[in-house]
Amino acid sequence: MRTSPPFRADHVGSLLRPPELLRARQTLTGEALREVEDEAIRAVVRGQREAGLQSATDGEFRRASWHMDFIYQLGGIGQAADEQITVRFHNEQGDIEFTPAALRVHDRIRLNEPIFADDFAFLRDTVEPGVTPKLTIPSPSMVHYRGGPASIDPGVYPDVEEFWRDLSAAYAEQVRRIGALGCTYLQFDDTSLAYLNDPAQRAELSERGDDAEHMHLRYIKQINAALAAKPAGMTITTHMCRGNFRSSWAAAGGYDFVAEALFGELNVDGFFLEFDDERSGGFEPLRYVPPGKMVVLGLVTTKRGELESKDTLKRRIDEAAKFVDLDQLCLSPQCGFSSTLEGNELTADEQFAKLRLIVEIAQEVWGSA
Repeated sequence: MRTSPPFRADHVGSLLRPPELLRARQTLTGEALREVEDEAIRAVVRGQREAGLQSATDGEFRRASWHMDFIYQLGGIGQAADEQITVRFHNEQGDIEFTPAALRVHDRIRLNEPIFADDFAFLRDTVEPGVTPKLTIPSPSMVHYRGGPASIDPGVYPDVEEFWRDLSAAYAEQVRRIGALGCTYLQFDDTSLAYLNDPAQRAELSERGDDAEHMHLRYIKQINAALAAKPAGMTITTHMCRGNFRSSWAAAGGYDFVAEALFGELNVDGFFLEFDDERSGGFEPLRYVPPGKMVVLGLVTTKRGELESKDTLKRRIDEAAKFVDLDQLCLSPQCGFSSTLEGNELTADEQFAKLRLIVEIAQEVWGSA
């Protein structure tokens, strides 16, 4: 039995918002809204425990978006007036768009106060003994990937190296401050490192002036700088998928383009990886995972409600174990169930059935969840 994260049965972080919480967000603010959020989080923490999981998140219930809610709170970063970021997602029926407010780096980046500190403290005090509270935040890469060079005021950062130093320093302080609150399980969510495997995504980056062929190396360097002084006893994982918005996706391609540097150089303890369909490629890139690093196989999709076959999932775990030791593997959904408040196209019952399935398979494959 694993006593430290990531656990044999785990999940990425976000969970479907209950209808009463969605209604409350439309009519309530401040303490009145927080009371509704508190009750919804208590219930979803119980649900995770009842499913058999050893860790619990707050489902990201206090957020509208898994990453923008964090990024906008960094000192020196604000929303651009009357301008949006457009991210195009794909599904079987066609394309849809995610259009958050664009971001602008208008001052030196800094951490004014620890972000999501009160949210984590509530989760910490809500979980039962023996359950590890997990906090998810976007990685430093997402600040740059979402905004790009045009989002950085050259009057503030005439030398882009200063931007990167300040960004990693702000994240390092966030990690330190959250650790001081008792966080021992922190996850950096990073779609960019998965998107970069897609030649179409790299072409878009090149068009806006980035060095797309080496961007993953820059991102790895800056994440490592943010984690260089992580608190003792804190497990850091990263999650990488190719987009997750209302059961749709944004990019495709296996991990081959980034794999050698990603697995060999990124100083995290574990990797949550999307492997729920052919868009994610094969398991061959896992040959670069060094001993001691954990890989959480995202084999169970969050994009639809149908329950996966146990035999199929076990067979895929066996396939992955040809490239990395079985003892280094865990199992999870491929992404969150609700990366934005809208959520994916499945029900809460289907969501928890998938979590229970993951626990059952972990017990059968590794002897414990």
